This record gives sequence, C-alpha cells and structure tokens, in this order.
Amino acid sequence: MAVNLAPPDPAQLHPVAGVELGVAEAGIRKPGRKDLLVMRLLPGAKAAGVFTRNRFRAAPVVLAQRRLRSTVRALIVNTGNANAGTGADGLRRAARVCEQLAGLLGCAPREVVPFSTGVIMEPLPVERIAAGLPEAVADLRPANWASAAQSIMTTDTVPKAASRKVRLSSGAATVTGIAKGAGMIRPDMATMLAFVATDARVAKPALRRMVRAAAQRSFNCITVDGDASTNDSFVLIASGAGPQARKASDLGTLAEAVAEVAQTLAQAIVRDGEGATKFITIRVEGGRSRAECRKIAYAIAHSPLVKTAFFASDPNLGRILAAIGNAGIAGLDPAKVALYLDDVLVAKGGARFPRYREEQGVAAMRKAEVAVRAVLGRGRADATVWTCDLSFEYVKINAEYRT
Repeated sequence: MAVNLAPPDPAQLHPVAGVELGVAEAGIRKPGRKDLLVMRLLPGAKAAGVFTRNRFRAAPVVLAQRRLRSTVRALIVNTGNANAGTGADGLRRAARVCEQLAGLLGCAPREVVPFSTGVIMEPLPVERIAAGLPEAVADLRPANWASAAQSIMTTDTVPKAASRKVRLSSGAATVTGIAKGAGMIRPDMATMLAFVATDARVAKPALRRMVRAAAQRSFNCITVDGDASTNDSFVLIASGAGPQARKASDLGTLAEAVAEVAQTLAQAIVRDGEGATKFITIRVEGGRSRAECRKIAYAIAHSPLVKTAFFASDPNLGRILAAIGNAGIAGLDPAKVALYLDDVLVAKGGARFPRYREEQGVAAMRKAEVAVRAVLGRGRADATVWTCDLSFEYVKINAEYRT
C-alpha cells in the first residue's frame, strides 16, 4: 500500500567501486525469501554510523558501535530476527555470525560489523545464518544494490534504494544507498536500517560529520508511529576507490549528495509506512528555534487523532490545533498562529478563518500527498517533518506480526 512509491530500477542504481553486495535465502524466519545480506568492502575503506538511543539496544548495535571505530572489511545484515532483548547470549551469537563470515572472507572477525532486524526477544539462529553465508558470498558483486534492498525488508512492501553521481574537483563520485523500514519508526538517530556508500576518499572525521548531518536532515525528520526501534542503524561507507574529497567544496558537494540520498530513503520509509494511505509533510515556521518547531511538528505527527483524521480524509482540523497547543511551548500565543492545509488558510487568530470552507479541507485531505503548515508568528526558525496516516491496516499488520 506504499504511497506513490515504486520499486527501484536496478539500472538507475550506480555501483560503488570498492563495495560488493551478496544476498541469500537463509530461512531465518520464513522460507523462500531473501533475508541475508553481505557487503564486502575494499581494504582501506572507512565507515561511520549513527545508532538508536533506545536503552534496550540490540546486540548487533552494541557490536557495531564498537567495531566501526576501527578497520571494517564487511557488513552482515539479517532480517527476521532483531537479536534484541537477548542479553549476553545475543552478543555471543552476533559475534559467532561475524566469525563465520570472517572465515569465508579471510579477514579478522573484529573487521565484520553485524546488523539485524525483525522480531525482538528471540535467539538469533546462528546455524541458519552460517549455512546461508556461502551463498551470499558467492553472490557478491558491485551491481547488486536492488537485490540487497529487497533482502533487508521486513514488513516493507517495496524495496528502498537511491543513487546519485556528483562531480568533485578530482573526478566523478558515486553515492548509492538502501534502507528498510515501514513501522516502529521514530526519529531517535536514524530509522531502522540504512546503508549508504560512496567511492570517494574521505577522512574518518569528515565521514563522521557527514553521516550525523545527513541523519539530521533525513531519518531524524520522519515518523510513522512514534516508536523508536532497538536496532536503528545508519551507516555511511567511503570505499576510497574513487576521487579524493579533501577540499571544503568537495566535502560540501559530497555531503549534499549523501543527504539527498538519505532523504530520499527516509521519505520512502514514510511512503511505505505500515498501512499508510497518505504521505504528509508537516512544516512549522515562525518559531524562536528549530527545536521548538520540531517539537510542534512531532506533536502533530504523533497524534493518533490527527493521523486517523487524515486516514478518513476528515478535516477535523481542531485536532491539529490541539496538538500544537499540547506541544509544551512556553509563551505560545494562539492568536498569532496561522494554520494551512496545502495552500488553504484554515485557522487564524485562534479560530477558524472566516473564508475557509469545509469542502476545501475535504479536497485537500483526499489527496495521497498532503501538506500541513503552521506559522507560529514568534520568530524566524522552521522545521519540516514527514509522516503518514494511521489506518485499519496498521493495526492488522502489527496485531498479526508474529503469527
């Protein structure tokens, strides 16, 4: 039920020199589906990441945070099992999977970084993953991004991938990425799993800054249901097989391309939100700080009353005003707030705008893509958040997730 979201065209996904991807069917949770991904990196490649702030971080997140500090030769990603809420045993199982892949690739286990997504509080089936690894390794090739995007899906209905080429002073660079996520989506660093790679040569400190900045402009601007995952991970890889990005202008160009790819992936997650029928852009303007604008935007985006009204195409716009008022912004003056639905002014001066008509609201909310704009009238800051509606199907998907 993805909102205006088509599967990626493999021909539009540029291979990244120095990065190979291979997938396999390991039967981790359900047979007959791709559920295992291996990414092999060129020696000397660099990687940086941002991760969930959920206190119940999954075992692979704990290991990934440690291992990204040094040399990385490979990533391994499994779906069907999150290996979260599994304690010390989960750490041991994640490490064993890394050891199995390291043996096949001829690198040290500490150079393999694990990622998992799926059901929480179930032991990771190491034997099934180990049995599927030879198939994934045999499948390793640069032009495998579309298949890789499919292999990391859980409740996603559409694979998510994006690609860009940019010109640096020393040559053309490629940026390609994949992501998965459709539910348990809330900004708390990033969202579910995302992997973006470039062939540019980038120093590790610059790479760290780049991934944090990209997360703030993309995965930290979306929400589906307000629940932050235990496994959220966003990793940026620089293989070093392409042009060098050392000049400030090159780093800026590359950072913009990374952010664009990340934003495309983030919006794709919202468009594929579990049961979603509407893609909603919420923009808050005229605030005293970006933080307060974001706080109000998320108060709107997380409100079940607002989200269900959008599902019904019911312009019950008092729900949006109530969410703004409940955001906890000290000194907010309702008389200065203006509310727009698409380009239609619906409320001003603390009340319904006199020329607003209900049929205007209905027409706007029937669209698959809708914009909400709140102007606070107290400053010059702004923020944008992307979300979706809340439907019957969302409840069904999550009620039946383990059955």
